Amino acid sequence: MTIVHLLERNAREYAGDTALVEINPDQPETRKLTWSEYELVEPTMRVPHYRREISWEVFNEKANRCANMLKSNGIGKGKKVAILLMNCIDWLPIYFGILKTGALAVPLNFRYSSDEIEYCLSLAEADVLVFGPEFIGRVENIAEKISKKCDLIYFGAACPAFADDYNDLISECSGKFPECELTEEDEAAIYFSSGTTGFPKAILHNHQSLIHSCRVEQAHHGQTKDDCFLCIPPLYHTGAKMHWFGSLISGSKAVILKGTQAKNILEAVSREKCTIVWLLVPWAQDILNALDRGEVNLADYELSQWRLMHIGAQPVPQSLIKRWLEYFPEQQYDTNYGLSESIGPGAVHLGIENVHKVGAIGIPGYGWQVKIVNTSGEEVKKGEVGELCLKGPGVMICYYHDEAATAEALKDGWLYTGDMAMQDEDGFIYLVDRKKDVIITGGENLYPVQIENFLSAHPKIKDVAVIGLPDSRLGEIAAAIIEVKPDMECTEDEINEFCMELPRYKRPRRIIFADVPRNPTGKIEKPKLRKIYGAEGLVDSQNKS
Repeated sequence: MTIVHLLERNAREYAGDTALVEINPDQPETRKLTWSEYELVEPTMRVPHYRREISWEVFNEKANRCANMLKSNGIGKGKKVAILLMNCIDWLPIYFGILKTGALAVPLNFRYSSDEIEYCLSLAEADVLVFGPEFIGRVENIAEKISKKCDLIYFGAACPAFADDYNDLISECSGKFPECELTEEDEAAIYFSSGTTGFPKAILHNHQSLIHSCRVEQAHHGQTKDDCFLCIPPLYHTGAKMHWFGSLISGSKAVILKGTQAKNILEAVSREKCTIVWLLVPWAQDILNALDRGEVNLADYELSQWRLMHIGAQPVPQSLIKRWLEYFPEQQYDTNYGLSESIGPGAVHLGIENVHKVGAIGIPGYGWQVKIVNTSGEEVKKGEVGELCLKGPGVMICYYHDEAATAEALKDGWLYTGDMAMQDEDGFIYLVDRKKDVIITGGENLYPVQIENFLSAHPKIKDVAVIGLPDSRLGEIAAAIIEVKPDMECTEDEINEFCMELPRYKRPRRIIFADVPRNPTGKIEKPKLRKIYGAEGLVDSQNKS
């Protein structure tokens, strides 16, 4: 059994039932078109509209057309197809079309620069890149280099000259299932993660990992055919997709919402009768703040069916959940912990029955084993801090083409997470710190070395260290400690102006002018910096640019 077989089952048993809805509040609502009508309109004539919907049967047909198109271009087992698309109703059908050929799906972060796109395509040995209109410029910058090994297929209107048009390629392709024998042992996908060095590692998973994530999600959150999942985070991320797998295994409806404004989230839950919503900490904070300020009124929405809110991807303040349950006292709550190396969320979870333990990441998830070890690999006693390790059917096969990193992370079937944790007397696990210096801000990873390398090019900077500081809304923000060259003066405005070349989410939100301490081997003493500046208390990112 693989997730491909789950889609086929849903297309047979729930053919006309809604599978996916796409809502884009930033687009004006135009004349209502059925999906079949929309498909018949010339691509250049299409007008974006507020809501789109497809059934399980149409979902499967779209995936089949994609698969048949790829097969006609030589894509099959062992090949790799990268996806660089913003969230849309076709993202998942394309993903499943790739899997149906036996090839590996390779989702790419939509924030990647041209250099990062090129690096990831090369590392994964991608044979095809399917990309959308938002990425034309970035792909065009590297098209001449990457097209020598990787076919470029454009999904959208007004195809650029350097790529093939997806809609043209699939226009004559069959909607019937292209037979390909798949087992849980077959390789299925490459996801990307990074350490503090910035450039990503390629994480290889098989079909067993994907189907296990379906089972984990349903075991934890009890999805049935009557549920409706609101999906807000990007689908390239294991978190969003693996939570959606609960909809796949139960054959239930899911809503893809573009945007994270509090009003739009509540409106989508109300109009689409959503029952399960996964939020990041900032979005939950925004909803609560909007309620506190009276900008939204719960009485204006139909929310009685909303049974579960769960959070993952970053530490969750206890005060946040206390406030949340004051507004939503009848809701269930869960926290999910996982890594891309453990196929996303659910390796550890709080459990909806354990809200009294908010602050912990929880207990081992369905089908998972957990241990906490010291530097010698021996399990520590309860109450002692050590490295959190995971074992289960969702652990990656390896870091693709990186034997050294694989050997460091995988030992006797255990995944060493790099996260420091402790377990209380009741068996609940708490994260204490991270070995790695990754900063998690709003659920996204920032890699300090990348920002440090960029800032080091400033003519007035002698030395720089980037650390994470606690933030009441985003969890953490990036702070740059800057040591200015002797006899020079530098202002915060100068640094902020210099950082305009960085993507917005990578720009430091706090600038501190001070000496940068280094140890005798030349390494920055970041624990010392965190102790100095982290003790100043929570920063309020809402008052920062």
